[in-house]
Amino acid sequence: MPEEGLQWLAKPDLLTDDEIVRLIRIAVTRLGIEEVRFTGGEPLLRPGLVGIVERCAALEPRPKMSLTTNGIGLKRTAEALKAAGLDRVNVSLDTLRPDVFKTLTRRDRHRDVLEGLEAARDAGLTPVKVNSVLMPGLNDDEAPDLLAWAVENDYELRFIEQMPLDAQHGWKRDGMITAGDILASLRTRFELTEEGSEKRGSAPAERWLVDGGPHRVGVIASVTRPFCSACDRTRLTADGQVRTCLFATEETDLRAALRADDSADDEIARIWKLAMWGKKAGSGLDDPTFLQPDRPMSAIGG
Repeated sequence: MPEEGLQWLAKPDLLTDDEIVRLIRIAVTRLGIEEVRFTGGEPLLRPGLVGIVERCAALEPRPKMSLTTNGIGLKRTAEALKAAGLDRVNVSLDTLRPDVFKTLTRRDRHRDVLEGLEAARDAGLTPVKVNSVLMPGLNDDEAPDLLAWAVENDYELRFIEQMPLDAQHGWKRDGMITAGDILASLRTRFELTEEGSEKRGSAPAERWLVDGGPHRVGVIASVTRPFCSACDRTRLTADGQVRTCLFATEETDLRAALRADDSADDEIARIWKLAMWGKKAGSGLDDPTFLQPDRPMSAIGG
């Protein structure tokens, strides 16, 4: 979190609850989407989230639904989300140390996240997945401790290589904690058995059995082991833009078509299809010149 905070989108720019549900209905019934994830930003800040989940759960065919959250508001919402039809959650937690958590997030809310994780597990939003990013000089020594804690609490831990998504543009490829670094650290305490590509499918995480199973740990190596060729995801931002990739520098506007008086579902589906057919072959993260001065990163919101 940057010290100065983030700029919020103006409310008229945001999709309404009805517009979000309509677009998800189009994706599910006309574009073959089988899984929907609510992410952000922080989706638990949206007042109508439980209602959106409930309405999407009533779609035919019913999509699988998950939520990625910082976990702070999960204790009070987990049961309602489960009752509405949410299947599972991903919670971002990079450290077991409250002081490091405060440094990273600029919030003294570590206990709230731990309680949110427990509430999600108890509500049946399983498997509860924990996403962790290791950064030099902050939490780069915590991989084995995080995995031991996840196994003890029946969470599925996934490490994500740090990507250039920081608002301060402070990311540097040199010195980043790589998938290889993470696995080497974990193997100082655990025996890891790779599951293999057949079980992975199009999922972004490579997974390993921990000490023979049943617990697993995953690594999402977007930078050093890009998986663009297997990616089958489409991203819809909170203001109605389609991104074909998290690192895309171009967007396709669905909001304008959605708000046109004569807009039909078929036309919106057509625009969405064209955007995805134009998806580039890769993110560019495996290029050592990525984010050089002549290749700036666009701002990413949602």
